Amino acid sequence: MKLDILAIGAHPDDVELSCSGTLAKEIDRGKKVGIIDLTRGELGTRGTPETRDQEAKDAATILGVAVRENLAFRDGFFKNDEAHQLAIIQMIRKYQPEIVLCNAVRDRHIDHGKGSQLVSDACFLSGLRKIETSIDGNIQDPWRPKKVYHYIQWEILEPDFVVDITGYMDKKMESVKAYKTQFYDADSKAPSTPISSKNFMESIRYRAADLGRIIGVAYAEGYTVERYAAVDSIFDLI
Repeated sequence: MKLDILAIGAHPDDVELSCSGTLAKEIDRGKKVGIIDLTRGELGTRGTPETRDQEAKDAATILGVAVRENLAFRDGFFKNDEAHQLAIIQMIRKYQPEIVLCNAVRDRHIDHGKGSQLVSDACFLSGLRKIETSIDGNIQDPWRPKKVYHYIQWEILEPDFVVDITGYMDKKMESVKAYKTQFYDADSKAPSTPISSKNFMESIRYRAADLGRIIGVAYAEGYTVERYAAVDSIFDLI
């Protein structure tokens, strides 16, 4: 299955929190979208790997993604090394995405910046013919995505461009709330975490509203780029 967009996150819920409005919009426009989670989030204070697995499936159904896979890297301890790069290269060559969206270039959680660089490196290496990978004994063709964009997470980074997600904010919030064990629940007896507060849940909407305010729309999501983002005509900019 060839994908238009492959969104990759270090943990289940990274994608939903950061770029699910963009994904929902492009899916609505007929694009094929997939999600790859690098870990099962097993070090998370709340919930279990099993509950996260189910929550990720529920969120994928809400968004309508074509495929979602988990590479089961070690949460907190995966490395940007050959073995991990090759596992991601397999996925890139399997789905041949035009665009890859991945973790923030730096962030509060150490896995985010680490995952960002790991995926970026794998996207480059995936285009090299002399790196051989296979799935079920079938040799894969090299493939390099045309664009790699980094979404914004906990830290307030300055975006290089923003995507209008007006009309898709409720879908984004629904996908986030699929992670019932992770986020705000007034009746929960689970330990508190930085992302389980009411303020954090509200921040998802008001941060998107603030980016939207800057470009004159209701809601937006921001991205940083590795290379210049080019347009064919100056009139393509809105």
